[in-house]
Amino acid sequence: MRTVVATRYVTPLREGGSLPAVVEADDEGMYVMKFRGAGQGAKALIAELVAGEFARALGLPVPEIVLIELDPDMARTEPDPEIQELIRASAGCNLALDYLPGALNYDPLVDRPEAELASRVVWFDAFVSNVDRTARNTNLLMWHRRLQLIDHGAALYFHHDWSSAGRAAEAAFPLIRDHVLLPFATRLREADAALAGRVDEAGIARIVAQVPDAWLAGEPAFADAAQYRQAYVDYFCRRLAGRGAFVEEAIRAQSVHV
Repeated sequence: MRTVVATRYVTPLREGGSLPAVVEADDEGMYVMKFRGAGQGAKALIAELVAGEFARALGLPVPEIVLIELDPDMARTEPDPEIQELIRASAGCNLALDYLPGALNYDPLVDRPEAELASRVVWFDAFVSNVDRTARNTNLLMWHRRLQLIDHGAALYFHHDWSSAGRAAEAAFPLIRDHVLLPFATRLREADAALAGRVDEAGIARIVAQVPDAWLAGEPAFADAAQYRQAYVDYFCRRLAGRGAFVEEAIRAQSVHV
């Protein structure tokens, strides 16, 4: 995963609860930056990185994810005290997604994805326990007439309570009933057959290895970053092995929309 350095704060995206921002980086690219000092802190960034890279491994369309270094001195040029505080609290390594100029929010009344793509997105969101892909907040963009998956900070909710992670790994994820693409996801069994083979323990470990050590500090459930990473690997291996629970739950929920 590439690392860039933020050089200019462009504008906040105030529709996001954690106040992400468009920034320019030292590679002259524009990015949507997610701040470690906001909201759920580092765990939201872990969820963004891990879920986003799972989506990429599964062949789903997601913007490039980069690590982005932030100098707290950038706060001096910002007039908004809230933004100043956020920048100072996020000094160091953060996360950003490639900014997609001209992208529009997905509208389920206008944009109707093919059943294969919708089914794969539903499968993916059930796999990573993403609670935030609903009609109220789709976290989907249309860019050059192509769907783009964004904003996975609310996924992996199990990592807010590691004592229950084992049960969560085998859970059916009933919240999939609220998924915005579920009405179009009529090929869930085919999606399961196609996607399950694209994820294995080695691939899971490669994705989790990209999480910076700095984001893994301070978790009392683990002795060090290596143990912490292994817990994610173990969770997703169990999730994959028991995927029948969430696949059947999604199929039952989808049948309600028929």
